[in-house]
Amino acid sequence: MAMLEVKNLSISFGGLKAVDDFSVTIEKGQLYGLIGPNGAGKTTVFNLLTGVYRPDTGTILLDGRNITGKKTTEINQEGIARTFQNIRLFKELSVLDNVKAGLHNHYKYSTIEGIFRLPRFYKVEKQMDERALELLKVFDLDQEADYKASNLPYGKQRKLEIARALATEPKLLLLDEPAAGMNPNETAELMDTIRFVRDNFDMTVLLIEHDMKLVSGICERLTVLNFGQVLTQGETAKVLNDKRVITAYLGE
Repeated sequence: MAMLEVKNLSISFGGLKAVDDFSVTIEKGQLYGLIGPNGAGKTTVFNLLTGVYRPDTGTILLDGRNITGKKTTEINQEGIARTFQNIRLFKELSVLDNVKAGLHNHYKYSTIEGIFRLPRFYKVEKQMDERALELLKVFDLDQEADYKASNLPYGKQRKLEIARALATEPKLLLLDEPAAGMNPNETAELMDTIRFVRDNFDMTVLLIEHDMKLVSGICERLTVLNFGQVLTQGETAKVLNDKRVITAYLGE
């Protein structure tokens, strides 16, 4: 069974079809890329997969379960987490608290227990601190656990956003232009990080990216979008050498 199976997904805004009959199948454990020129509909697909938008037509199956039209929180609980093209951290909170914010699906105490600081409050907070530190250590961020998130350098903020997403314990991780704004050294380190996440967290990864060096370096298969429609799909090397793809990016 595929981890993600999308069938005939479409959405229109004011009569304009932003995504038109989009279908894709992603197997468990794959590193899969979604590419295309600016305005092709890539982020709209992510918003459909995560419940930000409700599709006009089509079906989304996650690990065999139909999640079409569910709310964002419900989809996250089902097993999809994402990062954003523009980093969306809680910048005034600590690095540790940013990761703890992602643990809400799995560690809970009641409002009363929180207000009156009952024993369960301290027990759960301790468990959350320990789990958050474990994740930070994976990304070599444990030494900055008490820093404000806004004080981290750009590359580490990207890592923190991925760590927070992983705290929700997803099956499928969506990365929206993770290399945006990074220098070549940071991009190379990010590629290693994404491979590490896939291999050590038993993760399936779908990413949007314009950096073709990163795409060709880690993605096993690609789907190319153009004007909201699938232009081509297949193995990375073949797709990147397709004349239609080159034309879509560079023109005739």
